[in-house]
Amino acid sequence: MRENEEDGRAKGMSRGELLELPAAVDLETGNRALGLGRSKGYELAKRGQYPCKVLRVGNAYRVVTADLLALLGLAA
Repeated sequence: MRENEEDGRAKGMSRGELLELPAAVDLETGNRALGLGRSKGYELAKRGQYPCKVLRVGNAYRVVTADLLALLGLAA
């Protein structure tokens, strides 16, 4: 994860980090890859409007990595 040098906050993900993700990731990781804030990401997932496929596993949301990479233009 890259960090903003001024305040140490996370600032998106590098191409290498994206390509090393497992088959599905938590919603916060998907949000970070897409540049979405936590509240907006959860709101979109809850409405069924997240920009790529999201699975509901119990109380958790999981983002399908293949769809995420395709959306970002990094699919193999």
